Amino acid sequence: VQLQASGGGLVQSGGSLRLTCSMPGVTFENSWMYWLRQAPGTALKWISRIRYDDRGVRYDDSVRGRFTASRDPVKKEMYLQMNDLTNEDTALYYCAIGNQWGWNTKGQGTQVTVSS
Repeated sequence: VQLQASGGGLVQSGGSLRLTCSMPGVTFENSWMYWLRQAPGTALKWISRIRYDDRGVRYDDSVRGRFTASRDPVKKEMYLQMNDLTNEDTALYYCAIGNQWGWNTKGQGTQVTVSS
C-alpha cells in the first residue's frame, strides 16, 4: 500500500493550507485513516482519525477547531484542511491507515512550515 501526502509548504501565521493524501491501493471500507505529524525534536503523533465507515472524526486537542479531516473514496484521497496556523504547527505531516487502536502504515510526509 502506497500513501503519499502532498500540499505542504511555507505559510504565514494565521494562514491556511490543505493537505492531500493519495491512497490508490487502500480499501476505504475497512480502513481507519490518520493524519500524523512530527515537529522537530518531538515524537510522531496522530492529530486526526477518520472512522473506517466515515461516521466520525477525532482530533487531538492541539488542532481541534482549526483542522478538518475528510476523505473521498471515489478519488481515493484524504484531506486535511488546516486553518489559523501557528508556529507550533510547523512539522512534517504524514497520512496513515490502521485500525481503531492506531496506525500501522504511513507514507512519505510533506513539510509544513509556519512563519511569524
